[in-house]
Amino acid sequence: MLKRIALLCRATTWLLIIVAAHGASAIAAEQHVGVSYFAFRTASGEAPINAYVFYPASADQVRSARIGPYDVQAEMDAAELKGAKPLIVISHGQGGSALGHHDLATYLAARGHVVASLEHPKDNVRDGSGVGTAEVLLGRPHQVSALIDALAADARWGRILDRERIGVAGFSMGGYTGLALVGARPNFLRLLDLCDAGLERGMCDLLAKKGAALDAEQPARAYVVSLESAAREAGTLADPRVKAAFVMAPMALVFDQASFTGITRPVHLHYGTADRLLDPAQNANNVIRWLPTLAGRTAIVGSDHWVYLAPCSAELAEAASEICSDAPGIDRAKLHRQIQKEALDFFAAHLES
Repeated sequence: MLKRIALLCRATTWLLIIVAAHGASAIAAEQHVGVSYFAFRTASGEAPINAYVFYPASADQVRSARIGPYDVQAEMDAAELKGAKPLIVISHGQGGSALGHHDLATYLAARGHVVASLEHPKDNVRDGSGVGTAEVLLGRPHQVSALIDALAADARWGRILDRERIGVAGFSMGGYTGLALVGARPNFLRLLDLCDAGLERGMCDLLAKKGAALDAEQPARAYVVSLESAAREAGTLADPRVKAAFVMAPMALVFDQASFTGITRPVHLHYGTADRLLDPAQNANNVIRWLPTLAGRTAIVGSDHWVYLAPCSAELAEAASEICSDAPGIDRAKLHRQIQKEALDFFAAHLES
């Protein structure tokens, strides 16, 4: 009898430990979220770059912040919880916003991450003057690296970052940025084959326009050659601190099999099968065919490009209906719950200390 009682007590003790541990993890998984504005510079010292930092907060209740046309489920400048946390940097798409993926940011922050989302200079909703230029194409990954540097050196944020657990999430051009950060090397000469084949007409028209001053007879070719030359001169875009990349509808036209040689860091690919802006045949499929570290992929049947942006507020839907509308049968809010869970699981699996 005494032996049975001892065994029962021991089992009960372990049960209490398990319950307590589960309860602690459940609490940690549902923290309130704070958001703060953050400005930083790259090594070249141009104008400050805008960013937002999302983080687990010690707020007593859930509050939301209205930032521009976005309803952000976080309290502005709330006090942060102490303790080192993984860092995820979010890179927006061409012409996008630092808050275009605020729902993903708050979801990850509520579950124990520091999330930083930047506004890429000359390729954002307020200023698109650098779209398609070497300054933007090669500068984007370096801007993410500069943001990591700035956060690590900051008196406030440096204290709560785990520098050994850093990931990136990127959409569209941000997906290109994420792939470059984990070691993908763009081959801009691939664009010539696409243009010669009559594919990607909009992109080819942009290249021709930008190359008109270089060569009146073959403007697109001249411009692409200048991009490739700049890329060779710039060297690597990779940041060894970035351990994993979650890429959504990435611009992957400029990657071929050789681009992914030597990559050792995991990538999760998310894309829509009906993407009219970045045709999966020329973009997502390059990653599927050639990336040796593809840890997972999710294809959303029937979804277009813009579905990866956060569900729109009424104000934003009225002002930008194209990016707020989805194909029949696509529930953006429901889909984002899936994306958020997949991103969380991916980073949990690949950002272990």
